[in-house]
Amino acid sequence: MFCQQGARVAIMGRNSENLQKVADECERINNQKALCIIGDITKEEDVKKIVEETITFYGKLDVLVNNAGIVGLGSIETTSLEQYDTIMDTNVRAMYHMTMLCTPYLVESKGNIVNVSSVNGLRSFPNVLAYNMSKSAVDQFTRCCALDLAPKQVRVNSVNPGVIITEIHKRGGLDEEGYQKFLERTKVTHALGRPGQVEEVTAMIAFLASDNASFITGAQIPIDGGRHAMCPR
Repeated sequence: MFCQQGARVAIMGRNSENLQKVADECERINNQKALCIIGDITKEEDVKKIVEETITFYGKLDVLVNNAGIVGLGSIETTSLEQYDTIMDTNVRAMYHMTMLCTPYLVESKGNIVNVSSVNGLRSFPNVLAYNMSKSAVDQFTRCCALDLAPKQVRVNSVNPGVIITEIHKRGGLDEEGYQKFLERTKVTHALGRPGQVEEVTAMIAFLASDNASFITGAQIPIDGGRHAMCPR
């Protein structure tokens, strides 16, 4: 989406094959190579490497999209401290570290940040305790950073997706049968009666990162087919 709008991008992930697929698609769209950086967002040295290589390659940073995230199933009775730490390290601590290192460059460019949160940050759902906590922390982090950086003209916002068709739910513990039942339930859990598509989220991320959103900061934007507005009856 960013490449379609002419941006030069640096992308990071643990899986080199998947990362290269994204890079190839970026090059196909605007005939520019994306900077690919292999790394684990939970490792401090990798985060430092990502920022350093991006600045070395491009010389500046205008937009940071904090998009890394994982989910895990469990309640207070079944969520181990290990699972809690893993989810919080990826979804919160790593985002904090990345943002901290990128902020000086974003202040210099008067850039902006878009954090990928979740409707789970806005509402409570059973059996995803640590994930819910992590995303509510992301929303508070977004608001606090927005206030801290507003005097320097750096905007900070989040998107809060509902169920979007990606691999995150299967990686979080759902098998194929459970995942299909999960998607089927969106007919009643989402007001629009369906799950969302990745493009419906990326369009909002790109908008928030653009000058068209120049007077928006500290916002949490639900992209959830109305799920955040619903209450069971």
